[in-house]
Amino acid sequence: MVTIPLLELPSEIAALQQIALDLRWTWSHEGDALWGHIDEKLWERTLNPWTVLQGASRERLKQLSQDQKFLDKLNGFVNARNEYLNTPGWFRDTDRGNQLGGVAYFSMEFGLGSALPIYAGGLGILAGDVLKSASDLDIPVIGIGLLYQEGYFRQLIDGRGMQQEFYPYNEPSALPVEPVILPEDGWLKIGLEMPGRVVQLRVWKATVGRVTLYLLDSNDPINSPLDRGITAKLYGGGPELRLMQEIVLGVGGWRVVEALHPEVEICHVNEGHAAFAIIERARQLALKSNLDFWEALWATRAGNVFTTHTPVAAGFDRFPAELLRKYLPYVEGALHGRGVKLEHVLALGRADQSNSDEPFNMAFLAQRGSAITIGVSRLHGEVSRRIFQPLFARWPSCEVPIGYVTNGVHIPTWDSAGSDRVWNKILGKGRWRTPTGKDRMPIPDSVSDEDLWAMRGEGRQRLVRYARYHLGRQLREGGFDLEQVQKAETVLDPNVLTLGFARRFTEYKRPNLLLRDLARLDKLLHNPMYPVQIVVAGKAHPADTVGKGMIQEWINLARNPRYRNHVVFLEDYDISLAQEMTQGVDVWINTPRRPWEACGTSGMKVLVNGGINCSTLDGWWDEAYTDEVGWSIGDGSGGTAEGVDAIDIQSLYDVLENKVIPEYYDRDGLGLPRRWLQRIRHSMGRLTPEFSGARMMTDYVEIAYLPLAKAIRERMRDRCAPARMLNQWSRTLYSRWNGLHIGNPVVNQSEAATNVVVPVYLGELTPNAVRVEMFADQTPEHAPEVIMLHQENAIPGSTNGYIFAGAIPPSRRMEDYTVRVVPYHPNAFLPAELPLITWQK
Repeated sequence: MVTIPLLELPSEIAALQQIALDLRWTWSHEGDALWGHIDEKLWERTLNPWTVLQGASRERLKQLSQDQKFLDKLNGFVNARNEYLNTPGWFRDTDRGNQLGGVAYFSMEFGLGSALPIYAGGLGILAGDVLKSASDLDIPVIGIGLLYQEGYFRQLIDGRGMQQEFYPYNEPSALPVEPVILPEDGWLKIGLEMPGRVVQLRVWKATVGRVTLYLLDSNDPINSPLDRGITAKLYGGGPELRLMQEIVLGVGGWRVVEALHPEVEICHVNEGHAAFAIIERARQLALKSNLDFWEALWATRAGNVFTTHTPVAAGFDRFPAELLRKYLPYVEGALHGRGVKLEHVLALGRADQSNSDEPFNMAFLAQRGSAITIGVSRLHGEVSRRIFQPLFARWPSCEVPIGYVTNGVHIPTWDSAGSDRVWNKILGKGRWRTPTGKDRMPIPDSVSDEDLWAMRGEGRQRLVRYARYHLGRQLREGGFDLEQVQKAETVLDPNVLTLGFARRFTEYKRPNLLLRDLARLDKLLHNPMYPVQIVVAGKAHPADTVGKGMIQEWINLARNPRYRNHVVFLEDYDISLAQEMTQGVDVWINTPRRPWEACGTSGMKVLVNGGINCSTLDGWWDEAYTDEVGWSIGDGSGGTAEGVDAIDIQSLYDVLENKVIPEYYDRDGLGLPRRWLQRIRHSMGRLTPEFSGARMMTDYVEIAYLPLAKAIRERMRDRCAPARMLNQWSRTLYSRWNGLHIGNPVVNQSEAATNVVVPVYLGELTPNAVRVEMFADQTPEHAPEVIMLHQENAIPGSTNGYIFAGAIPPSRRMEDYTVRVVPYHPNAFLPAELPLITWQK
């Protein structure tokens, strides 16, 4: 593969082009001085090296090519980058490198940096951190996404304090991306069947260190105006446009994988938006290997993993059945005579597979098409098992096959220069490029309290400077008078306890919880001995009027002369603003209504910088919280929204008034808050590595990628013979399952154990195709328990009837157990791939 030369640079500085197009600069700040030296103002304004490089005049580039100091800096950065790229990382430096061909990571959005605005919020930021962490660990991952012409909206707050949305055009030539050019065929374009036409998709690539992100867009002149707009806005338009986007991502995306990376074994679907990749992957294997669709699905499913991020069933993408019948007939047509009908494929996206009118659920397709499904925190795993329960009728919720890998953040993206110096003392460079990120790292005595407090002071001072500059520009561009703009230069105090709150403004996140008791808030903000200030940011969805109203509440407070110096709302929340806030705040406030926050990674980003979390026990904080590392809001006991809100607002103010503020201002003779600094040590040392991207990605490698790579290789051997056999096994069980039944168990009690024998009549099933078990559900005293019963003798005079027997331990009552029969195959993922079950009546 070759790339089009995009700039004409003097040979002495030609390396700048490659460096500017490698988004490693979003987390490796060795090169920041280079871009500032080229054009300081443009660099500060855009934080986009590619824009800086394109904006430089020929004369300026010629000067730089003759500036020895600049050339020395450039060579240093080139050498550092080459060392990073050419030194084998953790994954490839072991025998794991031979156990995994590659991973294709599909996501509707990727948040890598403000220079590539193709993200909306947490899902995209997480996807970006996945790619960066995979690069650091040298895991063979590629990303698959969409290049939006406009992306997500930019936010402006008008004179009334209302959010206004703007959609600036993403000019591809100004973005750090390149077209994918093939030596023989030129620019790679993917043809995608749509009703009555074929849409041409252009393929771009963004370099992310060792990882490549491929992006598709439909804005090719050969397409109709309608089709050119498919990839216009992220999450824009109605259901039909959204469906077309998800077909482009899933179907078009998998075709990119087939064209460029046939070595890929794992298809990782990040949320259900990309689930059509599962259908396309099976379809293509069926054609190549002369399989029917279901045999191909049994083969490829072993290599699919699905991460669900949604904490409520209503959050899944659903589409009317008639839309699917309009846009997916190519599946049936391309596989004519290979055992597939469109209605059978559509059933994969329904809870009731026999109901042809039920809307098509993308998350259901993703779960049914994947061997492993994963939630994004321990609590979210529990919630997801309840959400996906309809797909596992009669299975206990504890056995619904949804695990979890708690999200993590890419630490080098989010750490400040000050915290970087502290971590250098602890671990040295390269600390987040190995699985040592999984271990707790106590802050040693070599890092003094003075060092930690200096780090915090530096971060807070930088945030105050940034907030003043940002607010001043915000007011100036909003048309406010000069006096109002000048007052922005004095807001906030770099020596005052600074709270931070930034996220999407929506009802369940309760971003206005602090505003529900203005009298107490006023006392906090204006206490002359122990003052508090707060920096707020966030966007509401364009259609969320409630969320917009919450933003207006904060704006009105921030513009009130009494609060102007203590409360600042910074508009247009994006990655750059998030970095400044998470590096500078002392306490990160998070107030979601439990259990509606699947994970909530924003609070993880303050850990590396010595910020402390104060949050409801939801998402990641539910498993991270202890008294030593931060504070909890409420008790997580649940109840009505009104009741929970009343409890939580009282708790939030109690925690701030009685714990947070007194501890922060409890200073010794040297002016240091020793108890606060001890809390920083616990939070930084315990939680930073535990909630890092390095830990997250090693979990995915161990829990999903390596096991699934082994499984798909097994299913693909001998021209997919094992997959064909599994397909036949499942068909046989489906057709014959209703013929089995369970007789009445007989219990023999002894002092040592309770022995159970039970007759089971298998109908036309063979004994080795099932397991007979005793199941006891979870109780306050006991965990769920499964005891396998062993086949004994055949029942005389019966047809395919057998006695099964086993022993119940004396720790539980016999009444806790029920006999059941479940499918069994040593090479199947059960019950994920075959959720049949029969219980004793």
